[in-house]
Amino acid sequence: MKKKLLSAFGLKFYPFGRDLPMEALFRSAAIDAFCRKVEFTVPDGGFALVAGDPGTGKSVALRLLSAHLSEMRDVTVATVEHPQSNVGDFYRELGDLFNVGLRASNRWGGFKSLRSRWTEHIGSTLTRPVLIIDEAQEMDSRVLGELRILSSKEFDARSLLCVIFAGDRRLLDRLDQRELQPIQSRIRRRLLLEEAPRDEMLACLEHLVDAAGNPNLITTDAKVAIAEHSAGNYRSMMTHCDELFAAMLDRDATAIDGDLFFDHYKPKAPKRRKR
Repeated sequence: MKKKLLSAFGLKFYPFGRDLPMEALFRSAAIDAFCRKVEFTVPDGGFALVAGDPGTGKSVALRLLSAHLSEMRDVTVATVEHPQSNVGDFYRELGDLFNVGLRASNRWGGFKSLRSRWTEHIGSTLTRPVLIIDEAQEMDSRVLGELRILSSKEFDARSLLCVIFAGDRRLLDRLDQRELQPIQSRIRRRLLLEEAPRDEMLACLEHLVDAAGNPNLITTDAKVAIAEHSAGNYRSMMTHCDELFAAMLDRDATAIDGDLFFDHYKPKAPKRRKR
C-alpha cells in the first residue's frame, strides 16, 4: 500500500497484510509458553512439534519462535525450505544450511560431515543447532527416518540437533503411522493450535492496530463483531479486516465501525424472479 495512503491514516505499515513486521505479531500465552519450553530443550536437543488447522497461527508461532531462539547465545537456527525433497536433496539442503560441502554420490560422507559439524558446535558452545521444518506433513517418510538417525548419537543417548516440525493436522495423522512411531515418541514439546477464543482474537486485533500506529482505526464494537465473525481463525479475521478497510476507503470514512461492518456483511436480499 502506498505510503501516502498509510500516512493519511497514521499507519506505519498496513496492518492487514501478510508480511507483518515482528512487532506486529501477537504472542499469545500458549505461544509464549511454547517458546520458553523449546528454549530449555535446545541445550539437550530433541524434537518439538507445532500443528494446527490452516489459519490458526502456525506461521506466526514459527516466526516468533525463530526470533526467540535466535536471541539465545551461540544458537544457530536454520529453516528447511523444501520439505518435499528426497533423501539426497535433503542432505544437500542441510549442507547448504550448515555450510558443509556434500556430494550426492557420497551420502555416507555427508552423514559423517554433518554430525562432525554439529558435534564441534556443541563442544564449543554447549548448545545444539536448531532446524525448523515447516509443512512437515509433506516430508518423505525415508527423510524423516534419516533425520532421526542423523541427529542421534551414542545409541540415542545424545541428540546432536534440535528439530521443530510444523504442519497441519495431516502431520499428526502421519506421525501415528507405525513406521514413524520412533519419531513421535521422541517429540518432547508440542504446541497444538485450535480455534482461538474471542477474547484472544480481540487482544490480537488490538495489538495489531496499536503496533501499526492507529489504535482508533477500528472501533470497539467493530472489533467485537469481527472477532465473533471470524470463528477463532486468525486468517479469516485478517481477510475480514482487509475487506472492511477497502470498504472504508470507498466511503471516505476514517475508521472501521460497527455500521460499516454490518452493512458490509448483512445478508443480501434474494432476487425476485420475473413472471
